[in-house]
Amino acid sequence: MAGTTHGEAVGGSGERNGKGTGMATRFASGWVVRVVAVSLAVLASGLATAAAAPAPAVALPRLGMNLAGPADWNTELPFVDVFRLSRPWISQRQGQPWGRGPELQLDEHGWVKALEPDCWAETPLCTIDGGHYPSGRYTVLYEGQGRLEVVHAAKVAERAPGRLLIDVEAAKGGFFLQLRETDPADPVRNLRVIMPGFAETYEKDPWHPAFLQRWQGFAVLRFMDFMLTNGSEVKTWADRPALADATCTRKGVPLELMCDLCNRLDADAWFCMPHQADDEYVRTFARQAKQLLKSERRVYIEYSNEVWNSMFAQSRWAGLKGIELGFADKSWEAAWRYTAFRSVQIFRIWEEELGGRERLVRVLASQGANPYVSERIVEFQDASASADVLAIAPYLAMNVKPDETAAVLALGLDGVFGRLREQVLPEALEQIRKQQAVAQKCGLKLVAYEGGQHLVGVQGGENNDDLTALFGRANRDPRMGQLYSTYLDAWAAAGGDLFCVFSSTGRWSKWGSWGLLEYSDEAPASQPKFSAVLEWARQHGQRVAWPSPAAAK
Repeated sequence: MAGTTHGEAVGGSGERNGKGTGMATRFASGWVVRVVAVSLAVLASGLATAAAAPAPAVALPRLGMNLAGPADWNTELPFVDVFRLSRPWISQRQGQPWGRGPELQLDEHGWVKALEPDCWAETPLCTIDGGHYPSGRYTVLYEGQGRLEVVHAAKVAERAPGRLLIDVEAAKGGFFLQLRETDPADPVRNLRVIMPGFAETYEKDPWHPAFLQRWQGFAVLRFMDFMLTNGSEVKTWADRPALADATCTRKGVPLELMCDLCNRLDADAWFCMPHQADDEYVRTFARQAKQLLKSERRVYIEYSNEVWNSMFAQSRWAGLKGIELGFADKSWEAAWRYTAFRSVQIFRIWEEELGGRERLVRVLASQGANPYVSERIVEFQDASASADVLAIAPYLAMNVKPDETAAVLALGLDGVFGRLREQVLPEALEQIRKQQAVAQKCGLKLVAYEGGQHLVGVQGGENNDDLTALFGRANRDPRMGQLYSTYLDAWAAAGGDLFCVFSSTGRWSKWGSWGLLEYSDEAPASQPKFSAVLEWARQHGQRVAWPSPAAAK
């Protein structure tokens, strides 16, 4: 998941990977001092070889999208009600340091039931710099009795019971909504903070029209970050995100909204079942998804996210479960095998609830850079016989450690693109071919659950501001768009099927430049990789829409 710190990819291997996802590049003695004589002719040869290799007859390259997760700093702005992305309430006490108020009394949906004397609760909204969210008059609606205030980039213009009008100046940054008083007998709840122009339509149309236009035509929406999959605490159906919740940033976006989005965009859904979820959760989720999704929509089902990757809590949890079941003595091997074991159980529940496999795509996910892991997962208890696809993340990885930053900076922008074309892309293609061989051997299609550029500092390298700036320039360079086009062509030539790009829209930082766009109001032409991805999808028959800058404001 973008924005996280970086850690060990596979237990015991010593392999590192900047985002904690598939395309980790291995460098035994430091990649910047290793001379690799790989030319564009080699890449061309690799593409020809891949094209000549037998590909699954049903392979049809299509693009899906990983959507940005709910957060107050989310620059995607999917909802017209920005309170859905608010941070959980922060407790404050008069005269005490910020955030040091008493523990808040919250109901099951996260609404404040009562406040102690001289205390209040507040939450930040739209913490987006540079004016990259709408200014104007927002409508605040609520139920219950109490007093609300706003500070920083907003001020109250009008008050009425259950309703405020506030004027927001986005150029000043984000704003805070403060709950100063609430009646314990009738507490303030069901807060909504509606963008200008949507007060009359937000209930029927909760999605921002520019967001809908931006991703119209993509084949699949992967909801890994939408569901806050990594480290999820969801265990039972009672733990699920609910429409009545104060915010989506505690447990994720409710199933009802995810299904509604897929129906509106005519996109298939890719759900990640929480790693601790019990059978009842899985069964009820499947039953409701069947009811809520249009009958022509298919569902991709994956057990959690990157359970092979020990930087994530779900990997460590699965490792312990696998050891308990006697699958292996080493935690990472136990996690691989538990992935296969639990995935098959989940697939069977979904098949029962959907009444067959016609609408179901059963996903076994593995590490893109390590076909050995894929082999171990698909073979355990013959898991591949119960699956449809092998999913990897074939990133174009340039992960830079502190002692490598000087050499990378010396390459400059031209040198970075030279290395991406002549070394990183051929290495990625070689891994794709190896993974395709694993998939074909088991009768599975090869898909990408994530993919894209992976230029980032790791293990402290991310703290070099010059490196962050260089990688930011690389992501804005027209050559990045050209690289994406070549990369996706290589994926298709190797027999790859669905490719879910990571990710949609998100602010770039030292932790990576994952978003195709940084901000929702950017013009397509200003971001070459965004433009290239849309054009590639269009050329392959997907009816994508080009968002206009005016529509995004």
